[in-house]
Amino acid sequence: MNPVVSPSQIRFAYVRRTALQLRACGRSRRPSRSHSGALPQPSRVYRIFAMNELIPLLLEGTWVTVQVTFFGSLLAIAAALIAAFGRLSPIAPVRWLAAAYIEIFRGSSLLVQLFWLYFVLPMPPFNVSLSAFNVAVIGLGLNIGAYGAEVLRGAIRSVHKGQFEACQALNMTAWQRARRIILPQALLAAIPPGTNLLIELLKNTSLVSLITLSDLAFRARQLDQATLMTLEIFGLALVIYFVLAQIINFSLRALERRLNRGRIGGSLS
Repeated sequence: MNPVVSPSQIRFAYVRRTALQLRACGRSRRPSRSHSGALPQPSRVYRIFAMNELIPLLLEGTWVTVQVTFFGSLLAIAAALIAAFGRLSPIAPVRWLAAAYIEIFRGSSLLVQLFWLYFVLPMPPFNVSLSAFNVAVIGLGLNIGAYGAEVLRGAIRSVHKGQFEACQALNMTAWQRARRIILPQALLAAIPPGTNLLIELLKNTSLVSLITLSDLAFRARQLDQATLMTLEIFGLALVIYFVLAQIINFSLRALERRLNRGRIGGSLS
């Protein structure tokens, strides 16, 4: 049975074959290294021709990076909320579980966590097999969520004590108190450091290529090896990462301005 070949693999093979043809046309013998040991760089004609094929491949890797960042961010926010409230719970076992989660994921390497989820879980006695995409989302989300839990816990504690007393005086339930009074103020204080964490999550997606996921960093390395267009490929990858980071930055700034509309005299406390 023949293996299934994706369109991106076909285009990648085409770029590689074209690179070899163009190099062969420019030389009558095998390329030799310079005195410094570096391989000769492709010609300007080849660079112009190859960019038409490189950009779609990089955009495919960008789409994978965007998906991992989006779903990983959702998981990180949910994990941060649960762990932050767990750390503030009056029930001791809940506090211990939340603290254990935070310390384990915050105190170990993200790369080791990804390897553990991808290579160790399928082995006995766990026998849990996850796709590379699911491992990337879970690993990044839980890792950044552990940092976010401490940020959110500090933000909740920064809410003035009088706000809690007013909620009790109004006979609000714990859910009403958290949803209507505490969380809107805590989230406003947590957005600036939370923005840094989500951008960090975006940059950490470059590690998922080590568990066979074809993200932006993986595509950039593939194309660089095939075409030797190091400057163009990694320069474009750098710009793409920067644009994605700015999208996260401006989105959370807009959310911060929206939450800031309810402030009276510059303070809610």
